[in-house]
Amino acid sequence: MKSAKKKRKKKRTGLIIFLVLLFLLAITGLAVSHYLYQRANSGLFFKETSLNGYDVSEKSAKEVLSMMVKDFSAPVTTVTEQGETVLTLSLKDMGYEVDEVKLLSQIKDCMTQQNLSLITSLFQGNNYEITVPFNFDQDTFDNAVSSEKFSVPRVKSVDATLEYDDKNQQYYIQPEVYGNEMDDADVRVIVKDEVDQLVVGDRPGQDLTVQIPEALYFTPSITADDQDMNRKMNAWNQYCKAKITYTFGSEEKTVDWEEIRNWIVMDGDEAYISEEDMYNFVYALAEETDTYHYDRTFYTTSGRSIYFDGSDYGFSIDKDHEVEQLLADIQSNTAVKREPVYAVRGFSRNGRDDFNGFYVEVDLTAQHLYLYYEGSMVFDTPVVSGLPRNGRETASGVFTIPYKASPFRLTGGGAGGWDVDVTYWMPFHDGQGLHDASWRSNFGGNIYQTNGSHGCVNLPTYAAATIYSYIDSNYPIVLYK
Repeated sequence: MKSAKKKRKKKRTGLIIFLVLLFLLAITGLAVSHYLYQRANSGLFFKETSLNGYDVSEKSAKEVLSMMVKDFSAPVTTVTEQGETVLTLSLKDMGYEVDEVKLLSQIKDCMTQQNLSLITSLFQGNNYEITVPFNFDQDTFDNAVSSEKFSVPRVKSVDATLEYDDKNQQYYIQPEVYGNEMDDADVRVIVKDEVDQLVVGDRPGQDLTVQIPEALYFTPSITADDQDMNRKMNAWNQYCKAKITYTFGSEEKTVDWEEIRNWIVMDGDEAYISEEDMYNFVYALAEETDTYHYDRTFYTTSGRSIYFDGSDYGFSIDKDHEVEQLLADIQSNTAVKREPVYAVRGFSRNGRDDFNGFYVEVDLTAQHLYLYYEGSMVFDTPVVSGLPRNGRETASGVFTIPYKASPFRLTGGGAGGWDVDVTYWMPFHDGQGLHDASWRSNFGGNIYQTNGSHGCVNLPTYAAATIYSYIDSNYPIVLYK
């Protein structure tokens, strides 16, 4: 009996121990399960866990996000030019910003992966690698990366130019200026190519220095050694001092370098003056100033206006010889003041006024002569002109007195004509002239209608002497009815 009791006691004790062990095992299982549940839902990375090289043990996704955003956004880009810092920018300044929404999603994905292998993750940890996403704004970048934002002011490149030195009266070459302006598009390509490398790695980038090469600078298109400009300078300096001032009495017309340089023709290394341009100028000058054979209106002493269709008095430029003289003056490279070279010249002029107050006026109807000198009538006298028939009438018109002679022998008229000595002879047209007529005792009135000359204008001797003393070669004379 005693033995049976002992056996029953042992069985009971073993059962109790089993139950206790089972209870303890259950308790432990629950504790482990509770622990694993808590760890899986802690929202933290487990110990011995790294993400892109960061130790993220016991850190939340947001803590890891904050850390990575700070570090990946930290690099500073320094732009230098010729060794000098001209611009410093953060990634954010240039439009690069971490996409925090995407990055946080990736961090949480890593945390989910660690929970899927919970036991292994708890005891061994994990090493995760992700790509840090960046957003980029082109407008922000373009606005930040611009040569206008550089601390060194921009200087424009300037071409070499041909300049004139007024003091020394010669041309010289103003050298080119090398500036530092550049195309911002080129600057942005260089900067962006390097900055892009900061945001594509799986580790935070380092501060960056970007050197702007001088090759980006705009350079002058024309330099001081430009052959064409040097040829032009040398050519222009041969003629640039030329200045021809034409005188027309007190009036003047000047052709200077401003016009002459348009006549320069460059032929390789040689330069010459265009003959065509000189002729064009001279023809225009003649058109403006010539008076010979031109129509004119004459105002008589009595107040009448007489229109003459052309005249045999005036000034006319000799175009060919004037072109020759003009070329010589230009080639002399000096200032010249002179009259034009005339083919026909009058006595005096002031611009288009080719009498200029010096002329003889003969009123054939009134049979009276007036002498004007320096703008004033200095003498007048009655005359006897040609008989108004039989081809003896005195010519009307505007003529020149080409010369004067004293004494002079008048001959003509063929058989039975005349042969007479006069003291003062002043011819004006086709054998007709002014002269003294000592054989006459009266002048003026209607004498010419019955006892007129053969075309000459007869004068009292004293009158002829007075007129002769005033006038000289090419003196104008106007005869009218």
